[in-house]
Amino acid sequence: MTNLSFEEKLRNYARLAVRIGLGVREGQRVLVEAPVETAPLARLIVREAYEAGASFVDVRWDDDDVQLARFTLAPEGSFEQISQWRVDAETETADAGGAVIAIRATNPNLYANVDPARVTAHQRALAAYRKPYSLQVMTNRLNWNLISAPVPEWAELMFPGVSREEAVQKQWDAIFAATRADQPDPVAAWQQHLADLKRRRDLLTAKQYAALHFRGGETDLTVGLADDHIWGGGAADTPSGITFTANIPTEEVWTAPHRERVDGVVVSTKPLSYNGVLIEGIRIRFEGGRVVEATARQGQETLRQLIDTDEGSHRLGEVALVPDSSPISRSGLFFFNTLYDENAASHIAIGSAYRFNVKGGVDMTLEEFQAKGGNDSLTHVDWMIGSGEMDVDGITKDGQREAVMRGGEFVI
Repeated sequence: MTNLSFEEKLRNYARLAVRIGLGVREGQRVLVEAPVETAPLARLIVREAYEAGASFVDVRWDDDDVQLARFTLAPEGSFEQISQWRVDAETETADAGGAVIAIRATNPNLYANVDPARVTAHQRALAAYRKPYSLQVMTNRLNWNLISAPVPEWAELMFPGVSREEAVQKQWDAIFAATRADQPDPVAAWQQHLADLKRRRDLLTAKQYAALHFRGGETDLTVGLADDHIWGGGAADTPSGITFTANIPTEEVWTAPHRERVDGVVVSTKPLSYNGVLIEGIRIRFEGGRVVEATARQGQETLRQLIDTDEGSHRLGEVALVPDSSPISRSGLFFFNTLYDENAASHIAIGSAYRFNVKGGVDMTLEEFQAKGGNDSLTHVDWMIGSGEMDVDGITKDGQREAVMRGGEFVI
């Protein structure tokens, strides 16, 4: 614990988002995407961006209540309509060599009573139109960042049994701790953390394992890795040499699975909050890289619609390793938000792979990328499979096994 005031921690958080997250360069244009409830943080980020040298900072506001009204009251057949200008703001910023930061904060149960087909229809249309911008994100052609901030309904879900005001304060405390914003010099703390992640990702890249084998609980899954794969983790660089950290917090190292070499059964260890619906007890079986069976104790229809987004959503686009002793795991909190929960446990992602996770992948055609094992999809959704029971072996190209994790901790 520190003696920093709330205002000092909030300024630390905004500074981290801009300096460590975005890595804003002198003269860059910046787009901030923020829910209306997070306006105080968004305004601080705007100021920090200008102080870092940004030439123009714009804000695109989002509102959960507006979206909920649409999915509840709009007529059938209308959900494939999208506001193109909202995506165009992202594309315009990226095309101008700018940076995009999104504050992702929502009520995890927002669409619990909404027909999943309505939300899915909208998401597919939005993802299709957004694909050119998403490709720039997946290839690190711009510096971008995701953070979060409390909204009352989300805070009350995380901290039931207390007043709304206390729940929001507890959630702020949890976010400040997870992001190191409560430390006297959070920028220095992040620089050390990013150096540690780089050492781990470089070690794994040098190993060039053919596959990883996950075993623990009900999970027995072999994930083949893409040919010439590269592990990511922590900071990354754009082609123009801007260093940025896409997620704050981040505790993971990750790479691209081979789209045709995933076999076995995997069971989630934490719920997934997806499109305003909680999906619990996910159990998926893969054969030859493709989902052949998928069930869930709760939210099964939403899970199946996610998997049916397109052909690529039947396959994996990411495999990530996170120690069970990560700060977010040690907190004992479930955030109902993938940005945080994926940093408490090893995880996999259904959908598109990041091009930079394959050597030369950023400049490959789609056909060349897929030939290396990379996957392509309109979606990319992470869900958690790690725990203190999980063992992970690296399988070498000659079939030998090496211990990578034991009991959820790195031993490599």
